Amino acid sequence: MIVDSQAVKNTCNASVETKGFCHYKCTNGIKRHLAVDTLGLPFFIHCTKASISDDQGLVELLSNNLDYFRAKPVNIPKITILLDNGYHPNKLTLELKKLYPQMMTKIRFKLAPKPTPADIASQGKTGFVPMATRWIVERSNAWIERCKSLVKNFERTLIHATAKLNLCFIRLMLKRLANP
Repeated sequence: MIVDSQAVKNTCNASVETKGFCHYKCTNGIKRHLAVDTLGLPFFIHCTKASISDDQGLVELLSNNLDYFRAKPVNIPKITILLDNGYHPNKLTLELKKLYPQMMTKIRFKLAPKPTPADIASQGKTGFVPMATRWIVERSNAWIERCKSLVKNFERTLIHATAKLNLCFIRLMLKRLANP
């Protein structure tokens, strides 16, 4: 599972309850938290105010889906959740143990490797170099951006924003099934 968040600007339609300011991205709006599989298709989706930290958003995302983890048998391998460097695995572990003590027997966190300038230079590249493991979730974010109504947050509530994301991915998967 690969996790990422995306800050999106609000329009004037958004209600006061959904407005937040992300200092990292300098965006007044919402954050979309995505957990995707290795194909880039969604496992879990959650929308929060942009002022919520990535760590807190991930805790909310996983706590909304605790039934999935409770139903997962302990005797099969742990689910690896790949995080970017904006997340703090130690804080996440503490928060999730409070919600569901057996959670860490079923999942583990792994930070995505960050290429050093020497690694980039050894590949003969300059500037931005996509990380092999992180581009999957970034591609999912790009799929969302193709839906014109999701470029900004036009919804009045976070529940509606989450539903619109789900509809976007349902449409994407149906188009793939229709074109073999």
